[in-house]
Amino acid sequence: MVTVAKLIDTTTCIGCKACEAACQEWQDQPFPVGTYDGTYQTFPDVRHDFWNLIKFNEIEHADGGLSWHMAKFQCMHCVDAGCITACPAPGAIFRRDNGTVDFDHDKCIGCGYCITACPFDVPRLNPITQKVYKCNLCSDRTAVGLEPACIKACPTNCLTFGARDDLVQIATDRARTLREDGKASAGVYNPAGVGGTNVIYVLEDAAHPEDYGLPNDPTVPWTVRVWQGPLKWLGNAALVGGILGTFFHYIRFGPRHADEESS
Repeated sequence: MVTVAKLIDTTTCIGCKACEAACQEWQDQPFPVGTYDGTYQTFPDVRHDFWNLIKFNEIEHADGGLSWHMAKFQCMHCVDAGCITACPAPGAIFRRDNGTVDFDHDKCIGCGYCITACPFDVPRLNPITQKVYKCNLCSDRTAVGLEPACIKACPTNCLTFGARDDLVQIATDRARTLREDGKASAGVYNPAGVGGTNVIYVLEDAAHPEDYGLPNDPTVPWTVRVWQGPLKWLGNAALVGGILGTFFHYIRFGPRHADEESS
């Protein structure tokens, strides 16, 4: 099956939040009411019941001017997904055949390891159900050939859905066009530290992704790799060694009887 992806061209985003509303509606999520704190952003960050957020970043330039850097933010569906690596519950977090990273909430134990392992700080724990939630790229829609709800709702074609290889090429071409138009820092955000992502951005200033609310060089924490790699192997080896040691001790010396224990 073809690996799918979402392309976000931040240069054409107008911050209308149609994608936010479409996500809430399709996922049958409530429309929570926020509070105004000096920004047009709906919430400070994604939540367990709000998976898709337009980040409004006001950037002050050296000449004293201001500009908005708006970017849609959600699960990045990393190729090297730290949440999958860290999850101790088999099958709770898995990758679908089309590359989408999804949850099986019946298997989620609410440990929160996926939250600490995500370099984008995306998964959120529901304090009531004790389950973790995030964008699933509308897996029920994409499974039958439909595009995600957020993309369907976008009025400016800021969002595109399709085969990942095709979108990487489209993003590269778009960034080249922007540079030819005088946007010297334009580029593609597809960080190699997580093996690339299935949510790809075109940024007018790719040299400073943090201005769009994106980490500059995201990587899976080394502690996760050590814990799920060598330490996990050593722990399993110690467990097997203990079982084998007990078995061979029994074979050699046999069971202990009550009179032997009291003597």
